Amino acid sequence: MSPYPVTAPGASAHAGFLTAYNSIASQVITSVQEQLSGAAAGYSLVTTGHSLGGALSSIAAVSLKFNFPDVPIQMYTYGQPRTGNPAYATLVNDMFGTNAFRSVHTTDGVPTIIPQILGYRHHAFEYWQNPDPASAGTIKMCDASGEDPTCSDSIPSGGIDLAHLTYFNRLADTPFCS
Repeated sequence: MSPYPVTAPGASAHAGFLTAYNSIASQVITSVQEQLSGAAAGYSLVTTGHSLGGALSSIAAVSLKFNFPDVPIQMYTYGQPRTGNPAYATLVNDMFGTNAFRSVHTTDGVPTIIPQILGYRHHAFEYWQNPDPASAGTIKMCDASGEDPTCSDSIPSGGIDLAHLTYFNRLADTPFCS
């Protein structure tokens, strides 16, 4: 078992995000190993998260792929801030390709709150939902650069705003489980 591995030369993730993931990495990896060895043998893995959870989902997906290289993994994030440097973005792109889905809602300011000028870059593939209301016709698959200037990268960060708290016509605090 290994906490977050950097498996590409020069790849690095935001220290705060990495510290948060590494604080639970051993438990996550152990739990997944137990499940894959038992009732969930043959299953694939999915990571998902919103905002900070999106950054952690990205780091977790890389860690899980490193620890379980033969298990198919998909990643879904919503309002994910830039999580790592360009080498990290390339690593994620190489590992997951079109199995990484990064959703951004209209003017959500969190995805651009950590600026590129500090050395951070998004991994692909962004699905920008703009304008409202959410529908198949208002979602654009942005180019593979991760920083398509015709998508959310065209909106200056306004920080946490209503767009950050609402994805696909649902408020982030909507309960789905009871």
